[in-house]
Amino acid sequence: MMALYLSGWQHFADFTTRANRAQYWLFTLVNSAFGWILMGLGHGFVVVAYLWLFVLIIPNIAIQVRRLHDINRSGWWILIVLVPIVGSIVLLVFDLLPGVSPNRYDEPVI
Repeated sequence: MMALYLSGWQHFADFTTRANRAQYWLFTLVNSAFGWILMGLGHGFVVVAYLWLFVLIIPNIAIQVRRLHDINRSGWWILIVLVPIVGSIVLLVFDLLPGVSPNRYDEPVI
């Protein structure tokens, strides 16, 4: 499991390959849990928590795009979150779908 999480960081700015469901969800849940823990530690850690969220902007976008590639969709589908409520639900459903292999985005990273 650690290899899946670390592969998310190794490809933190890769918008061209694929990320399977396990890699996407492990990366997302671990980073979210770490952020919530930092926020829960008190006022002294709020700045650190916001810095953590800032550091995660590019890696989160990249892994979401790679997850979309795994289901054979363009990374531009990430913009569907701009549609209030419905967009987030559609993206969540996309994140839950199994990967399509082979597809136009090559083989999965792991």
